[in-house]
Amino acid sequence: MEIIKNWATKNGIEITQTQYSQLNAFKQLVLKKNKVMNLTAITDEVGFAVKHIIDSLTLLPHIPNQPLTLADIGTGAGFPGVVLGIMRPNITLTLIDSLNKRIKFLAEATAAINIHAECIHTRAEELKNRQFDICTARAVAPMDKLAKYTLPLVKHGGRLLAMKGQNITEELAKAEKAIKKHGAVVNDINIVNLTDQLQHSIVIIEKSLV
Repeated sequence: MEIIKNWATKNGIEITQTQYSQLNAFKQLVLKKNKVMNLTAITDEVGFAVKHIIDSLTLLPHIPNQPLTLADIGTGAGFPGVVLGIMRPNITLTLIDSLNKRIKFLAEATAAINIHAECIHTRAEELKNRQFDICTARAVAPMDKLAKYTLPLVKHGGRLLAMKGQNITEELAKAEKAIKKHGAVVNDINIVNLTDQLQHSIVIIEKSLV
């Protein structure tokens, strides 16, 4: 976890000892389950720390530390959702994935590390009558499809945090119509450094208040 501590210190993010313990416990649960179920191809210590945990932590500046509802769409092995649930204990967390085996694992894992999360087996486009203050999505779909599936789940005045690669100009251009259709705009594109060599972008899409 030393690489996580160094990154957090460099980026002004405070992680308590309890949170470090939860992050480490969740990592161990993911890697143990990964031996019998395909959760992640990243199993080495540094890779897991950087590409799963630090990657998830980059969203923290965009998530207020206050009571709000957050849905992680296509959560997969629980990133970034579970990490955000650890770091933002005030949020009401919902994890959504189309594979029931993953959802069952996440229900067990979050309970084991004392994180309350609603774990739902469904596709985003099939989730009806639910809206959230913030939706997150990592490596789920191209931006045009992602906007179509997830923006209906974002409350008016809420936001979608889409985790993408560094070069997303073309993808955003294709998604412009879908984003506008749902009364939303791209508020910002935040380029973040995972390491000195590895960057990604967080596309912040705000939905209008009305």
